Amino acid sequence: QVQLQESGPGLVKPSQTLSLTCTVSGGSITTNYYYWGWIRQPPGKGLEWIGYIAYSGSTYYSPSLKSRTSISRDTSVNQFTLQLSSVTPEDTAVYYCARNGLGYFEVWGQGTLVTVSS
Repeated sequence: QVQLQESGPGLVKPSQTLSLTCTVSGGSITTNYYYWGWIRQPPGKGLEWIGYIAYSGSTYYSPSLKSRTSISRDTSVNQFTLQLSSVTPEDTAVYYCARNGLGYFEVWGQGTLVTVSS
């Protein structure tokens, strides 16, 4: 059974770079046809897709966040990482990593709250 776990700082200062890691267990991030994504939910708002990295290593980003987003992976430890630069308080949210294998995100991590504040 695949499990995902987010980790990273819970507090980031404005203008800095938010960095989160998703550790995957029970399955490889290089397995064909799976996509590994990041999604966030600001307080009181809906879910927002950030981007994902494919089994091949290709990346895809939300147009609204593309200029500030980078998703990478370390296959040796079965992890993938989100970096979001130049953060503002509007980037405060619960950040989730998830797996997409059926056309939708069917396996999710528990989520981690990141607050952007000085």
